[in-house]
Amino acid sequence: MTKALMFMGTGSDVGKSLIVAGLCRALANRGLSVAPFKPQNMSNNAAVTNDGGEIGRAQALQARAARRPPITAMNPVLLKPEDETGSQVVVRGQRRTSLSARQYWSDRVQLLPEVLDAFGELAATADIILVEGAGSASEVNLRRGDIANFGFAQAAQVPVVLIADIHRGGVIASIVGTLAVVDPADASLVRASLINKFFGDPALFESGKAFLAERTGLPCLGPVPHFADACRLPAEDALALEAYSSGQGSFHIVVPRLPRIANFDDLDPLRTEPGVAVTLVQPGTPLPRDADLVLLPGSKSTRADLQALRQNGWDIDIAAHHRAGGLVLGVCGGYQMLGKTIADPNGIEGAPGTSEGLGLLDVDTVLAPTKQLRLERGIHLGTGQELSGYHMHMGVTSGAGRARPFARIGDEPEGAVSGDGIVMGTYLHGLFAADGFRRAFLGNAASRTSAMSQGSKRRSTPWQRILNGTSTSMDCLLWPRRSRWMC
Repeated sequence: MTKALMFMGTGSDVGKSLIVAGLCRALANRGLSVAPFKPQNMSNNAAVTNDGGEIGRAQALQARAARRPPITAMNPVLLKPEDETGSQVVVRGQRRTSLSARQYWSDRVQLLPEVLDAFGELAATADIILVEGAGSASEVNLRRGDIANFGFAQAAQVPVVLIADIHRGGVIASIVGTLAVVDPADASLVRASLINKFFGDPALFESGKAFLAERTGLPCLGPVPHFADACRLPAEDALALEAYSSGQGSFHIVVPRLPRIANFDDLDPLRTEPGVAVTLVQPGTPLPRDADLVLLPGSKSTRADLQALRQNGWDIDIAAHHRAGGLVLGVCGGYQMLGKTIADPNGIEGAPGTSEGLGLLDVDTVLAPTKQLRLERGIHLGTGQELSGYHMHMGVTSGAGRARPFARIGDEPEGAVSGDGIVMGTYLHGLFAADGFRRAFLGNAASRTSAMSQGSKRRSTPWQRILNGTSTSMDCLLWPRRSRWMC
């Protein structure tokens, strides 16, 4: 019988995903067949699997650590938030429905048989399964019908290690408190506690370990030292985007922080590229006027995020950036926003209707019920470089702009480019992971912006004129959101 061990947390972001990934690699290095498993995940940062579905990005990373291809059985239930109170429900890699939080929490126990089936499939292929819980194990108000933490552990009879983050403070109370509030039957599954993210001399926590062992009757593992390079790995939770900006490079990429941003790990390779600065602009803040490239990221709810983009005045910033000859790239939902219209006749993302796009690409999008999920390899037509990525979208985009594709996949055109070459759109997530393409794309972009700057071809925008004190009354009329306090 396959062995399994589950890692739950005293709270969110205590390091469960990274601990599981590290152990997957350690066990694989010892010659064991190991598989990661997360019964239920909630994340808009997803990955396409080898069997044609989607799972949480963290489980794809853990699969890579385990040296096995990612498959949908590793994360049988994935919730992808669409608004503040509802999510798309993905089961075994395919969209099944969209539900309000209230509906999902009342009905989720019905998914437990499918979760256990997926666990059984993995068990048939592995020596050991490392299971990751979700959020906090102590949310007793959510225990009834649970399939993510103790509900699954009880059904599969899997022993548990409880992880706590010492960097947050209160680590002893978080462990003792969790064991105190959960049901005694659930607490009986916990075999040990683990102290994570420790800074400094671990000997200083010896008395803390002894106290925990005495108070809980369980061994205390660790402490596991803080791993600074974890910031270079794909983040699972959008909360990580609060401090996402990085770099001091001469080429400046600006990304609006959309409320329902999806697959934001597309940006990770750019953040680590020498000479590149990435600024994730938070709501309520104008896009920096020194941007070389404005990148519109993926979105879980494109029309709603387009509305939020306008509410922040970012459409005005993007229009000014474009008039000045600045580069614009839209990925997936961002590509759809750059077109003329986005239609949702079936109400897939909300109320049926059509939204006017930014109009920078001559394309129109119609959202469709069937989600396109597939791995892709192609050629970027602007650089001739090979690129790879994946499609994960529910829209069909057409129009004259597609006669100038961004890339070619086999014999098929992919994406669109404006006639002047400065606005680009693509459905390909993960495209910047290809080193050759990324560096050639950034090199071409930097050369273009440098030539424009040296040749003084970039026109002064109304926003620039307002800032340097040379604005006109027309600037104040055209840019009321930005200029009314300066005119």
